[in-house]
Amino acid sequence: MKLVETELFGGAIIANYPEGYIDASELRQVPDTQEVYLSPDTDESIILETLIRVPADDSSDAAKFHFNATAHDNDALSSSIEDVQTIPNDRGDATPSVIILHGRQGVRKFNRTSVDDVRISLALYRVEGKGVDLGGIRTEDEYIAAKSDFYSIATSLRIVDFGLFA
Repeated sequence: MKLVETELFGGAIIANYPEGYIDASELRQVPDTQEVYLSPDTDESIILETLIRVPADDSSDAAKFHFNATAHDNDALSSSIEDVQTIPNDRGDATPSVIILHGRQGVRKFNRTSVDDVRISLALYRVEGKGVDLGGIRTEDEYIAAKSDFYSIATSLRIVDFGLFA
């Protein structure tokens, strides 16, 4: 999968996203707190959202909280967390290190009665001093390849303008 530099939130954030993904705001209304990109060929999507910072001191616990909140919002019938890890930002910029969580949720998609096993990767950036957690979620079809791609996407994210969180 080829990744291309993509400006998010009016250029306040830059990340490498899959080439050809569609900005959902061109198709429907998207909340100001979100950037949503859709695969033109699959059910995969990437959502980047500014969230209220959760009080968890442990970054892994914060990622688990946001994953569980997503499961609740998705009306998931089941959910499980496979792994959580922190990848330090060693680029020298002020973007926080990323906490990456991989998990699964059993959800009914598109109003179907059958339950789909949805694989989810979550990237969490804890923005110190701004009361914000920045969360990125990717739903995935081809899990093994997507896991590798997600690391590339998550570690490419750079916060250029922290005024976004004012």
